Amino acid sequence: MKIALLGYGKMGKVIERIALERGHEIVLKKDEFNSYDGLSTADVAIDFSVPTAAVANISNAFNANVPVVSGTTGWLEHLDEMVALCNEKQSGFISSSNFSLGVNIFFELNEYLAKIMSQFDSYKVTMEEIHHTQKLDAPSGTAISLAKGVIENSNYANWTLEEAKGNEIHIEAKRIGDVPGTHTVTYDSIVDNIELKHTAHNREGFALGAVIAAEWLAGKKGIYSMKDVLNLK
Repeated sequence: MKIALLGYGKMGKVIERIALERGHEIVLKKDEFNSYDGLSTADVAIDFSVPTAAVANISNAFNANVPVVSGTTGWLEHLDEMVALCNEKQSGFISSSNFSLGVNIFFELNEYLAKIMSQFDSYKVTMEEIHHTQKLDAPSGTAISLAKGVIENSNYANWTLEEAKGNEIHIEAKRIGDVPGTHTVTYDSIVDNIELKHTAHNREGFALGAVIAAEWLAGKKGIYSMKDVLNLK
């Protein structure tokens, strides 16, 4: 399979290595200094760039009839536009806040736990996410996905980085050293607490999941999620 890498930072380089190990070919390594030459020859594009570049990267891929796997976060106010463009161009699209196989299992556990805990008003949910100091957006896309998972399965209505009021979920975002990503969901009461936690040891899991998603998406049309890739629906 021919892969275009849209974004060639630390994650892009790990994705490149894993893709090559799995027998794929890299036809473009797009960063801020080069063009999209070679994009149209790709079977699929993997976008791990920055929020300011994501829309241009994804748009160029769809216009070149190349499906996209996007793991960039912090740009999702434009997601509906990209979904519409994907449908218009009859391409394929997977956008996820986190491609780690473990995190996507964590998402499922989070939703299941939220359904159970919605029956018990004595517990208050909070979240914490820790990432490396180079991460530009806060809270992380993964933390937002976790919050949405709780909101969709409980009486909570919103999340906030500030002190929670009413039916809001407080998310504490920390930036420390070179931490790949730690996410914790805590249900706290006066008698005990229940904690659900995922700790990434390195970037390998994110990169492997993105390549697996690209392998799955190649040749498909439509809007999908990691639930489809991992058969979790």
